[in-house]
Amino acid sequence: ERPKLVHRLDKDTGGLLLLARSSSVAAKLAEAFRGRDVEKTYWALVSGLPNPPAGRIDAALIKAGGQGNERMQVDDDGKWSITDYAVVENAGNRVSWLALRPVSGRTHQLRVHCAQMGTPIVGDAKYGGEASDLDGLPDGHFLHLHARAISFPHPAGGTLRLVAPLHKSMERSWKFFAFDLQGAPDPFAVPAGKKKRK
Repeated sequence: ERPKLVHRLDKDTGGLLLLARSSSVAAKLAEAFRGRDVEKTYWALVSGLPNPPAGRIDAALIKAGGQGNERMQVDDDGKWSITDYAVVENAGNRVSWLALRPVSGRTHQLRVHCAQMGTPIVGDAKYGGEASDLDGLPDGHFLHLHARAISFPHPAGGTLRLVAPLHKSMERSWKFFAFDLQGAPDPFAVPAGKKKRK
């Protein structure tokens, strides 16, 4: 069988893709995604510093605009959309490295939610406009959003966690701001004895 794509990314987002090697495994994984048994972590470089530095964005999203100019926007009549976020490091108030954990999985959710906080993802002209432009980056302007890690119940039992390194262009941007990729903590790690927040 041809592999089946289970977890897709926006075309400008780097990082992990999840494919199943059979239809039966794809069906089990799709069920895990629907039941929220899957945890995804993204890394983003954003303009500015969120206040507070960690929290939850709860902003419903709806599709707007005509064909060829479609975009998502915050609207109380839209579909529920929740993202947990935490600052990993920051360079003053100019730029921050965020860890993002989507609780829901809407189109462009992370991009819209970051822009909604006033800290658009660097290189995201669609939702961040001029505020998403940072001068002096080694590889110029591109969307600084990376699907870093995914954990899910393995169909054969247990939990599988996959992690993807930053691609070279993103890595140069992180190093440009002297962010420590080796010692990066997982802000969503749950201390022993505590329950995960759903």
